Amino acid sequence: MTVVPHRERRRRWPDYQAVWRWHFYAGLFCIPFVCWLACTGSIYLFKPQVEAWLDRPYAHLAQPGEMRAPPSAEVRAALAVEPGSVLHAYQLPTKPEAAAQVLVGKGVEEWRIWVHPVTLRVLKSVPEDDRFMKVVFRLHGELLLGDRGSMLVELAASWAMVMILTGLYLWWPRSARGLAGVLYPRLGAGRRLFWRDLHAAAGVWVSAFAIFLLVTGLPWAKNWGGYLKEIRSLAGQATVRQDWTTGRSSELAQRAALSAGSLAGQQLASSDAMAGMDHADMPGMRRLAAYLPPGSYTAIDRVAPTVAALRLAYPVLVTPPLSPRGAWGGRSDAQDRPKRTTLRIDGASGRLVQREDFGQRNWVDQAVGVGVAAHEGQLFGWPNQLIGLFTAVCLLTVSLSAVVLWWRRRPNGLLGAPIPVGRPRFSTGLLALVVILGLLLPLFGASLVAVFLLERLVLRRLAGASRWLGLHPPRRAALP
Repeated sequence: MTVVPHRERRRRWPDYQAVWRWHFYAGLFCIPFVCWLACTGSIYLFKPQVEAWLDRPYAHLAQPGEMRAPPSAEVRAALAVEPGSVLHAYQLPTKPEAAAQVLVGKGVEEWRIWVHPVTLRVLKSVPEDDRFMKVVFRLHGELLLGDRGSMLVELAASWAMVMILTGLYLWWPRSARGLAGVLYPRLGAGRRLFWRDLHAAAGVWVSAFAIFLLVTGLPWAKNWGGYLKEIRSLAGQATVRQDWTTGRSSELAQRAALSAGSLAGQQLASSDAMAGMDHADMPGMRRLAAYLPPGSYTAIDRVAPTVAALRLAYPVLVTPPLSPRGAWGGRSDAQDRPKRTTLRIDGASGRLVQREDFGQRNWVDQAVGVGVAAHEGQLFGWPNQLIGLFTAVCLLTVSLSAVVLWWRRRPNGLLGAPIPVGRPRFSTGLLALVVILGLLLPLFGASLVAVFLLERLVLRRLAGASRWLGLHPPRRAALP
C-alpha cells in the first residue's frame, strides 16, 4: 500500500494549521503597529487632562475687578505676531480671568497664540502642529508621514482585524477542561504554557474592544475616509459636512480654505469701510487701509457674547465668514462629539441665524461621531478612558507574549511560520467572506491580491525564500 504524501492531501478550509498560518503572518506585520498605536493612543486618551495641565500658567491672569479687553483687540494682538496671517478661530476662554487663545493662519500654516486678557500682551505662540497632543495625534494616525503614513496605519488596522478573528478561531476551546488556559493563564504549568495562556486569555478579553477601536478609527484614514465620502456621495449625501478630517492633505486643505475665506471676507470689509468714508479724507483712507489688512474683526465683539450665552460644551470656537458677506460661525469642538453644536450668526447684529445640534445631523455623522468619541475615551468620562487604557495594556500584553512564543519556538535559520499540511480546499462561503472584507476594506483587499500574486509568482519560485518563509510543506517519501 502506498501512502499519499502530505503535499497531495486536500483538507477543507478552515483547518487549524491554515488559520494558524494566516494568524502568524498577519501578526508578523501588525504587531509593531499595534504596539505603536497602543502606546500613542494611551497618551491621547488623556488629552483634556494633559492640555489643561499644559495651559495652567494661562488660566488665572486677570485680577478681580479688571476689565477684560474685547475679543477684537485680542485677535488684533494675535495677528500682529504673524504678519500677513488671518483669523482662523477665536476660542472662548473657560473663565473670565483666563488668557485668550486665538488661532491664526497663513495658507496651510496655523498658529495658536495666547493673549493676556487685560494687557493684550502675547504670552505664547506655537505652530498648531507642534503642540504636544497634536504631535501625539499625528504619531498615532499617520506616523508623522502624512497621507502615506495614514494609509500604512489603515493597512495595519485592516490586517489586525484578520489577526484578531483568526486568533479567536484558534482560541476557541475544543477539548479544554475548565476555564484555566481559556480565560486566565495557568500559573504552575511551566513557562511555555504560561506564555501561551497569557496570549490567549488577554487576546480573548481584548478582542471586542480592539475591533471596535479599529473600526472607529477608520473614518480618519486617508483611503477609507475618502472611500466613505464616495459612498455617501453615491447615496445622495454629497452635501453632508463632516467634522473630522481624512488624512493630512484633508486637514491642510481645510486650513487653506479657512485662510482664503477669512482673507476674502477681510478684503470685502476693507473695501466696504473705505467706500463709506468721505473721499476728501485721503489721510483717513490711508490710515484705514493700513489698519484693516491685519484684521478688523470688530464683528466678533457682537458674535462672541451670543455664542457664550448659549453655554456650549468646551472648547468653543468662533470662526469668521468663509465667503464675502457670509455668516460668522460658532461651534463646540468637544471631544464628546454628541455634545457638539454648530451655529451661524449674523456679524452685523450678533443675531443667531441657525443652530444645528448633534441629533439633527445625518445618521452616518452621528454614528461616526459616537464611535470617535468612544475611540478617544470621551464618550462617558473617565470610565471610557480606563476602558481604552485597559484595551491598550491588553494589546501590548498580547503582542509581547506573541513575540516570546515565536522566539522560543522558531527553528534555527527559518522564520518559524507554521508549515502547511496539504493544500486547503477553499469553500464558497470563505471566498464570499474574503470578497466582502475586500469591498468593505479596499486597502486590505488590494494588499491581499498583491500578497497572493507575490507568493505565487515570485516567492514560491525562489527556493531559499520559500523555505525560509515556510511556504512549502516538508518533503516526505512514499512508504512501501
